Amino acid sequence: MKIQEVLSYIEQLAPRHYAEDFDNTGLLTGYSQEEVKGILVTLDCLENVIDEAILKKCNLIVTFHPIIFSGLKNLRPDNYVKKAVIKAIKNDIAIYATHTALDNAKNGVSYRMAQELGLCDIKTLIPKKELIKKLITYIPHDDFETVKEELFKVGAGQLGNYKECSFTINGTGTFLGGENSNPAIGKKGNRTTVEEKLLSITFLPHLESQLLKTLFKCHPYEEVAYEITTLNNQYDHIGMGAIGEFKKDLSINEFLKLSKERFKTGIVRHSNSKVKKIKRVALLGGSGAFGIKNAIQSGADAYITADLKYHDFFLGDSILLCDVGHFESEQFTKNLLHEYLSKKFSNFAILCADAQTNPVNYY
Repeated sequence: MKIQEVLSYIEQLAPRHYAEDFDNTGLLTGYSQEEVKGILVTLDCLENVIDEAILKKCNLIVTFHPIIFSGLKNLRPDNYVKKAVIKAIKNDIAIYATHTALDNAKNGVSYRMAQELGLCDIKTLIPKKELIKKLITYIPHDDFETVKEELFKVGAGQLGNYKECSFTINGTGTFLGGENSNPAIGKKGNRTTVEEKLLSITFLPHLESQLLKTLFKCHPYEEVAYEITTLNNQYDHIGMGAIGEFKKDLSINEFLKLSKERFKTGIVRHSNSKVKKIKRVALLGGSGAFGIKNAIQSGADAYITADLKYHDFFLGDSILLCDVGHFESEQFTKNLLHEYLSKKFSNFAILCADAQTNPVNYY
């Protein structure tokens, strides 16, 4: 089993295409064609995690946070980032980071937070817009079903809980091949009229390369006419944060106690709020102050996130704002990735890191 096969499987869960522009996801060190000996899954990839990978004979570390985030101007071991990177390279350890690609995944970081809290009917809090793409192409009648089925096989026409979605219009196409053409229908130098079908089919952007490769391979024409556009629609299955509901209302104290227990945090910082009962809860793992307005607009009674600043809490009048800590909000990511990989691969060790990486302590 090559490292690339594992990475390809991870990107089915969290395609890198959906990572935020500022991020640094993907393979940070190592060779994708090396054979996998063992996988260590972690939230952060610090030097002590590299030591654990060496001890447990794991040559692939799958981490949530990328150890290389800003540019490195040298590889002198003068800070914690470079020390970890140097040790990984010296010991032939590949490091792969998911970060905001997994944040935006349907069953990613915030969804897992909601599940751990015991919420039901979980949805995306901040769905992405201008994400869905549409392919329009023109196919001769006799080849139409073959081309359509091949496009379905690579994921075209699949959105949310539905697949094999398309729209068809019958029409007539014309073309005139030049001297160097080799038309599949008709003769070069003569205008040809063909009864065709227009196929309109939507797809997600990470599939575009494979979709076009498939189209060109199975379409009978030498030159394939097609159009790709990006739709302005909101796509509810990809985006930041999650929102769900408890089966029954909780009091403020019951909710804060539950949050502290489930997120295993030393303290829950929270706002003053006029809310009396908690039923609908929004969550966003990591630094989530930017999602406060979305949580309020969604009708949430409470919003759980991390890294809220002093003035952020003044926004918590109509909603209970809760800061459970950055590490604490994302801690279940390690388990999520471990469970996902364990379902697929059983011919080498897949381990959760024991090394402590939370830099924040409570007294």
